[in-house]
Amino acid sequence: MTGKERIHSILSHQSTHCGFWHGCPNPASTENLFRAFEVKDDFELGIKLGSDCCWIHPEGVGGYKHPQGKPVFDVLGGKKRISLSQDGVFANCEDVSEVDAFDWPDEKYFDYEPVLEMIDRATAAGQAVLSGSWSCFFHNVSDFFGMENYFVKMYTDPAVVEAVTEHVVDFYLRVNERLFEKAADKIDLFFFGNDFGSQRDTLISPEMFDRFVMPSFVKFTDQAHRYGLKVLLHSCGSIYRVIPRLIDAGVDALHPIQAQAANMDAQTLAREFNGKIIFVGGVDTQRLLPNGTPRQVKEEVYRLRDLFGPNYVVSPSHESILPDVPWENVQAMAEAAAE
Repeated sequence: MTGKERIHSILSHQSTHCGFWHGCPNPASTENLFRAFEVKDDFELGIKLGSDCCWIHPEGVGGYKHPQGKPVFDVLGGKKRISLSQDGVFANCEDVSEVDAFDWPDEKYFDYEPVLEMIDRATAAGQAVLSGSWSCFFHNVSDFFGMENYFVKMYTDPAVVEAVTEHVVDFYLRVNERLFEKAADKIDLFFFGNDFGSQRDTLISPEMFDRFVMPSFVKFTDQAHRYGLKVLLHSCGSIYRVIPRLIDAGVDALHPIQAQAANMDAQTLAREFNGKIIFVGGVDTQRLLPNGTPRQVKEEVYRLRDLFGPNYVVSPSHESILPDVPWENVQAMAEAAAE
């Protein structure tokens, strides 16, 4: 069975064996991992470890190439980032017309050719393809205000927040539309990311989530389903309270299952949501993978497989494997998933 076939059987809730994805190692980790596994890039690393899928997105392959070198979103007006809470260009904005007059990006400046080449490479290797723009609209809108300003303006200037959100979301939808028109028949899951949670809870209340996140969120899931794609959402943190909303919105699979976050433990998630959504991740990157032994890593993978069953994809609880994770533990995770 190819990785593509295995992932499709999992998504159909008909698998007899769990899947595996090694994630996307942090750039600071790649040199050591590539040397340890004797590979030259992340694609080869995935093949060596037995990953069933490959993540390929326009922002990471090809990129946005504005003729004047402009970034996709100049959220700070050219200033250097100091913190997530520093004022963005709309920090003091009270007028929607100011939002509309902003120099918003044009999707035509994305280079799709490298993405299409990588998709063909993964397809030829029998892997399932995770693709689409990363579409991290929640983060982008937050940066346009500064995180604290963003949350406050949901109450003080909701129309401005909605206007900024609409512009950001429309851009990503246009990027996806172009990519899906070219390669939807080779893409298996639309994979996009928005971190809605902290270690303890969602960053905003479910009520604010319903008003400022869900309308845009549904646009993305509807777009992917219209092209026949399954939807895999990445969200770090404790998002337990909104998982039912995500399921209702059409999310087929959830990543990365931050194991140490409140109510995101495998036992709770399996008990309440198994059969309603596919889980991808859960192998703890906060404590276990950096500090555990290979034997402990394997035992945790066995435990997760027992809890989630075969319709589950073993993967780190954050795809960005950091330099403090020994390569032996990455190998142990892959070996246990394959057993």
